[in-house]
Amino acid sequence: MLGKRSNERNGYVGARRRLVERLREQGVRDSRVLEAVAEIPRHLLVDEALRDRVYEDVPLPIGGGQTISAPGIVAAMSEALELSGGDTVLEIGTGSGYQAAVLSRLAARVVSIERVPALANRARSALDTLGVTNVVVHLGDGTRGRPSEAPFDAIVVTAGGPELPKPLIEQLASGGRLVGPFGPRGQQQLTRVQRGPEGELLAESLGPCRFVDLVGEHGWVG
Repeated sequence: MLGKRSNERNGYVGARRRLVERLREQGVRDSRVLEAVAEIPRHLLVDEALRDRVYEDVPLPIGGGQTISAPGIVAAMSEALELSGGDTVLEIGTGSGYQAAVLSRLAARVVSIERVPALANRARSALDTLGVTNVVVHLGDGTRGRPSEAPFDAIVVTAGGPELPKPLIEQLASGGRLVGPFGPRGQQQLTRVQRGPEGELLAESLGPCRFVDLVGEHGWVG
């Protein structure tokens, strides 16, 4: 059984290497991010019926109206967080656990929140299977953040909201970075926000994007 599991984890090595090369060509430069993408067996986080497409740079359905984000957007968002290795990261929207698994290679600790019980449970199981020990998955409304564990050095929002949820800004540490998609449906921009030393917020657009809805008290009404 252990041998079979090892083979499953180490499968698709060539496909992962080709994916990393495509991401490099697309402009991802952080070697730690590229290494993390190369290490994570994305094929173990989707249904077997989708495994022939799992290392394409496309989102794939995971149930509950949710998707596993395309590797390119996961890499771009991870790179924009500028993680140093000692950071504590808050992730809004665990989904399949893929983004959390990548972040687990880049940060000291990842706190992830998922609102769909079935997805939260499946993500916990998947991360355990991958041997990830520095990610904790909570069930709840991610738009409220996790005030009991704030402040966070970085926050990543993996669903698109009408605007940046105020609780997340309040939970961002001085010097912290937040990356997520915000704006009207069909017109969202992937946005990077940094909190300055005096508490000021510096925002920049990283380009147009499309995500599933960020549902919650401070997002779209579910």
